[in-house]
Amino acid sequence: MGFRTKAISRLLDAVMDGFFPSRCPSCGQSSFGSAYAPFCEGCWGGISPWEGPCCDVCREPLDSEHAVRCAACLEEEPAYKRAFVFGLFEGALRTAIHSYKFAPARRLSVPLAGLLRESGLPRADAVTAVPLSKKRLLERGFNQSMLLARHVAKWSGAELLPHALVKKRDTPPQAGLTRKERARNLRGAFLAARGGLTGMTVLLIDDVITTGATVRECSKALAGAGAGTVFVAALARTKR
Repeated sequence: MGFRTKAISRLLDAVMDGFFPSRCPSCGQSSFGSAYAPFCEGCWGGISPWEGPCCDVCREPLDSEHAVRCAACLEEEPAYKRAFVFGLFEGALRTAIHSYKFAPARRLSVPLAGLLRESGLPRADAVTAVPLSKKRLLERGFNQSMLLARHVAKWSGAELLPHALVKKRDTPPQAGLTRKERARNLRGAFLAARGGLTGMTVLLIDDVITTGATVRECSKALAGAGAGTVFVAALARTKR
């Protein structure tokens, strides 16, 4: 997008906000002029990182401060080295992610990507994202994780690999499935491009990690295509 197009877009946003002031989806108050619109400054400022005990590999929240690994990682080590997650999928963060994906409030991609930066992302040669199936991409109109990945790549100076992964088939919805059912549902669903990943450190971006089945399968595909080290980063994790 050129400078003139960006300027016109900002002007249109300002005009629309003038006639139709945004209402914060979290508290309902006006968010006119907020850098985090449609969220107000107060609600956005209340989004905080998860600092409780969690698995040192996948960042799944744990009940005990003395535990260092979750049951899933003890049973089967993932193909990625470590996950970096900002917070829990609840409260204002959950509302923000839903607004970003389904409203859609694409302007939130910048401040949300800023939360990813706060999670202490590792250095990487390349950044990519969990892909959507063609059907889901047409329905939503954009890949929310890839848009986050674009910002992260720009800030970090890493190479953006938008086509490193593809989703070969449209899988049934994951909602309501157990961890094992989710893993079975996604098995073999992702394909990584071969030839350009050999020895690279790749950062894989997702918006929300639930059981971890999706990032496990994507990481396995990346490693199988030659990636030397895979890291995962997400805005939030669900708490079981």
